Order: sequence, then C-alpha cells, then structure tokens
Amino acid sequence: MTAARLGALAHEDPSLHALAERLLALAEAGLPQMYLQGPETFVFTRAGTVAPDGTRRVEERGTSTRYAAITALGAQYLPEDRQQAVFGGHTAAAFTNLLVERLPGVDNLGDAALIAWAAAETGHPKLADALDRVAALDDPGRPQYTVEAAWVLSALVAARTTVDVEDRLAAARDRLLGSRATTDSPLFPHATAPGLVPGYRSHVACFADQTYPVQALARLHASGPDPEALRAANMCAARICTLQGDGGQWWWHYDARTGGMVEGYPVYSVHQHAMAPTALFDLADAGGTDFGAAVRRGLGWMAAVPEISGPDGTPREPMIREDYGVTWRKVYRGDPAKAVRAARGLTTRLVPQARLAPLDRLFRPLSVDRECRPYEFGWLLHAWLGGVQR
Repeated sequence: MTAARLGALAHEDPSLHALAERLLALAEAGLPQMYLQGPETFVFTRAGTVAPDGTRRVEERGTSTRYAAITALGAQYLPEDRQQAVFGGHTAAAFTNLLVERLPGVDNLGDAALIAWAAAETGHPKLADALDRVAALDDPGRPQYTVEAAWVLSALVAARTTVDVEDRLAAARDRLLGSRATTDSPLFPHATAPGLVPGYRSHVACFADQTYPVQALARLHASGPDPEALRAANMCAARICTLQGDGGQWWWHYDARTGGMVEGYPVYSVHQHAMAPTALFDLADAGGTDFGAAVRRGLGWMAAVPEISGPDGTPREPMIREDYGVTWRKVYRGDPAKAVRAARGLTTRLVPQARLAPLDRLFRPLSVDRECRPYEFGWLLHAWLGGVQR
C-alpha cells in the first residue's frame, strides 16, 4: 500500500507506519467475514462471545445499510481484485449500485446521504436520483442530527462536479455552520437545532459531531474556496486536538457551548485509527492546519492502550485481534447504566466546569467492548488510502 498518507507516515514514524499497515491488512481480512452473500450487505456487528464450555468465538449480528455504504466509501481505494474480495465478488462501484437500487426503501437520512456520497465517488449514473432521495428525506423545516447533516453536505460536495447541487449545497452548508452556538464556537452540537435532544443534555456533543463536520467543511472548501467553512473546520479540529488525552485518546463527550469536556470515556478504536485521521487529513489536504502529530498520537493508542496496560506498557488484552479478524470496539468504564456520563451531563448543564472527580476513582476505564463493526474498517481504509483533491 503506497497511498500518500501512508508514505508520509513511513517518513515520520516507521513504527506507526507498520501499525497502520497492520490495521489495513486486518481490515481487508476482516471485512469479507462481515459480508452476507444472500442479502448482499454487511452485518451490523461481530461480537465476541464465550460458550458455556469456555470456547471463545466471534458471531455476526444484524445488518446495516449505513455500515455497508461506509465500507463502499473506504474500499473504493483498493485495487479492483481486492474490492471483489471485500464485496463477495463485486467491485465497490457494483456494490454501490446495489445500494442505489435499494434507495426507494431507505427511510433514514444518514443512510441515504452515505449511499449518495458513495454514488458520487464511484460515478454512478443515477446519482441525481440518489440525491433526490436524500432531498425527500431532508425536510428543511426539521432539525437533523449533526452527523447526518454533515454527511448530506459531504454527499453534495462529492456530487458538485457532476450534478447541479449548488442551491442544496448552500443550504446544507449554512445549516451546519449555523448549528453552532455562535460563529466563534469551536464545537458543533449534537443536533442542528432544538427539538431532537432533551434540554437537560442539549449541550452535550460527541466526538462524531466534531469529526464529520470538520471533514464535510474541509471538503467543501477544497471543492471551491470557502474561507468561512475552512475557518470553522480549523477551529473545531484545533479544539479537539487541544483536549486530546495524554495517551493519544480522542475523548467522547464535549460541551458544545463552552468547548470543554464533559466525559472522556469510552475511547473508541475507530476514532483512534480512522475517524480522527480521515477528518484531520482531509482538513490538511484542503489547505487547513496540519494536525498530523495529533493523528499519530491517536494511532499510537491502538498499540499501547494505557487504560488496560500493565507497568511495562503491555495491554493485558490487545485491541487488535488478527485471530478474530477484528479490532475491539472500545475501552469503557463499565459503570451501570452509563452513570458517569449521565451524572456529568446533568451537572455540566448547570456548572460547565464541574468534573465530579470521585467518579473517576470509583469507575475506572478497565472494561473492553468486544465488538467490531464494518464501518470501523471502512473509515480506516478511507482515512489512510483516500485523499482530497483541491
């Protein structure tokens, strides 16, 4: 694999380059195990289980159109023969065609936007129809989740050179930028407007609420100069990088009003090896700030995992499992009913700087979530093999 991003990493840190190559090889090995030949789609998750006799294995559960589309977005960068290994004999373009044919039955805006994005990236002849389905699901009078609003913008940007989307693109851009508390707020909220999130936690935004807007706004600027979009993406990226943990952790919950932290855990593998890299790389490609050092720190967490490591720095349980074809999903506190997140969400609503420090001692992040989902590998391929053309 000789993508530009990997080549740069080889120059900057050979050991991390070897780690990235290892993860990419695991993605190619793991994704075929997540593909279902009959319905021609991907599972929702592969979960580690323990049988009554103590035997450990990984079992497939559910299906996901969303994860299938993300996989297409990432695997399109593989050579065609290796794409076919991922998609049960199909190329990424042919698999995207299957998704586009199913669009009339898709009723989720995020799913439709991802399919349209993949259709644009793979040159699908019915791209206009795919975008029409997105428009039909995107009621301009309703608030949307920020992640899905960002995917809509990314899909429209990808389609910009093929289909006339300028009016829709301008509306999607303004919605995303306008969702922030003020034009100087570095972070994005969980929803673009009030109505979707209960008031007591409306200030809480997650890591995905930051990375997908950074990516969409960076790609927007790359497709045609938009200094305001680039400024917003830079501000958001700078803030989450400032808050990054000492071990390279990308934290989970933020206060969108203040730009501060609410709760750090769980730490997700996909954030470390894929979602942060793809957003921050796209930002740099678009002419924004280069946050490569933060990307490298985050990637390094995958091998070190300080939360579950012994005195010698070796994790008691590795997050990277070639024997199962997965990376385990996250490290978390194991607190009942996500009590720490709930307590901090409620408290920071009234006292933004409150930390409730005793909770960190009471509920330490020592648990491993033994699941892996296809989109984790899809974004991994997208992050390290993709790129943005200006």
